[in-house]
Amino acid sequence: MGLKQIDHGSSEYIQMVQLRKQILRAPLGLSFTEEELADEKKNILIAAYDDDVMLGCCMLCPVDRQTVRLRQMAVQGNLQGKGIGASIMYFAENLARDKGYERVVMHARDSAVGFYEKLGYKVIGEGFMEVNLPHHLMVKEL
Repeated sequence: MGLKQIDHGSSEYIQMVQLRKQILRAPLGLSFTEEELADEKKNILIAAYDDDVMLGCCMLCPVDRQTVRLRQMAVQGNLQGKGIGASIMYFAENLARDKGYERVVMHARDSAVGFYEKLGYKVIGEGFMEVNLPHHLMVKEL
C-alpha cells in the first residue's frame, strides 16, 4: 500500500470524490455541491493506494497556523478494520507536522470515536448532530 498527497482536480481527486460519495454521502442520501468541491482546492488531500486502486482517503483543512481539521476520512467498506485507516492517519499527522501544524481537530461520527481514541485523539465537550448523525469534537496535539 502506498500513501501520498494528491492534487485537486486530478484523476486521483476524482477517484477520491467517488470514494467519499460512496462511503460517506450516498448512505445518507447526500452528495457534494460544486461549491463544496471547488472549496477543497485549499486542502491537503491524502489517499492510500494499492496499485491504481484507491483504498482510502482523507483531507486536512487549515483552520489557523497551528491547527488543521481532518475531514472526509473514508476507507473502502470491505477493507475497514484492516489497518488502512490507521496508516492514513499516521501519514496525515506526519504531513501536518512537517507543514508546521501543532494539532489536528475533527468532527468524528460517534461510530468512529473509538477508532480515533486508539490513535490518541480526545473527545472535547458534548456530542452534536451533523449530517443527521451524532458527532463529537476530537483533538490531538501533534
